[in-house]
Amino acid sequence: MSSALSTILDRLGSRSLLVTAIDIAVVYYLIYRVLLMIRGTRAAQMVVGIVLVGAAFYASERLELTTVSWLLDNVTSYFIILVIVVFQDDIRRALGRLGQGIMPGARAAEAGELLDEVLAATTQLARARLGAIIVIEREAEVAPFVEDATRLDARLSRQLLVGLFVPSAENELHDGAAVIGRSRRIELARALLPLSRATDLGPELGTRHRAAIGITEDTDAVALVVSEERGEVSLCFRGRVAQDLDPVSLRSALTGLLSGREAAQTEAAVELGKAVASVGSRTTGVGDVVTPGAERAQ
Repeated sequence: MSSALSTILDRLGSRSLLVTAIDIAVVYYLIYRVLLMIRGTRAAQMVVGIVLVGAAFYASERLELTTVSWLLDNVTSYFIILVIVVFQDDIRRALGRLGQGIMPGARAAEAGELLDEVLAATTQLARARLGAIIVIEREAEVAPFVEDATRLDARLSRQLLVGLFVPSAENELHDGAAVIGRSRRIELARALLPLSRATDLGPELGTRHRAAIGITEDTDAVALVVSEERGEVSLCFRGRVAQDLDPVSLRSALTGLLSGREAAQTEAAVELGKAVASVGSRTTGVGDVVTPGAERAQ
C-alpha cells in the first residue's frame, strides 16, 4: 500500500495536476461504463464471484496455502475462456449497449425504427381487433419477472409482431406478451406476466391490462396493450395506464420514454400522468367519477 501511495505521489510531482485529473477521470469513466454494461445481466453476478476468487487467492498467498494457491492459479489461467463461452450472449448485449452510449445518433435511429414497427403493428392489431401486449425493455431486465415464455431472439418487424398475436390453433404464441429487449429485438413471446397488485383498478379492467400494468410495477419497462373488444391502444408505465391513445400521443410518449435522455423521459412520464388524470376525471353522472379503465373492459 505504501509503495503504491509513493508511486502516486511521485507521479503527482512529475506531472501537471490537469493531466493527473484527466487520467483519473478516464479511469473513472471506464469503470462507470463497465458497470453500466453489466447492469441487468448475469455478468453482474459474475463480478461478485471474481471478487470472491480474488480474495481467496490473496488470502491463500498470505497464509501460504500452497495447494489452494496452486488450484486457484490453474483455474484463473482458463478463466477468460470460460467467461467468454458462458457469458457470450451477455457480452454481446453489453457491447451493444456500450455502442449505443457512444453513438447517440445510432441509438436515435434504432429507437425511430422501433417506434415505426411497433406503432404500425399496434395500429394493424387494433384495426383487426386482435388483443396483444407488447413490452419494451428500458434499463431493467424483464425476463426474471416472466413466469413462462418462448425465447425467440428475432429481428423486430411489424409483420412478425402482428403474426405473433393472430389467434389460431396452430399458433401457440398468440397468448401472453411479446417482449422487445434492449437489443431492439423480439426476445420473448408467449410471456406470462405478473398481474398488477393494485386494488383500485376496478373489476372492468381485463386480465390483459392487469398483466401489462403488473410488469411496469416491477420494472421500468413500457407496455402497450391492444384491446380486442374496443380496438384501442393503451400505454402502461410505472404502474399507471393511459387508455385509448391516438397515434400522435402514443408516438410522443414513447419517443420520450425510449430516448435515453432523462429530461425527455421525465416529460413523457408527466404527459402520461396527465393522460391518466384526464381519463380518471370523466364523469358518467352527477358526482360519479370513472377511474382509469372503468369505462372499458379488456
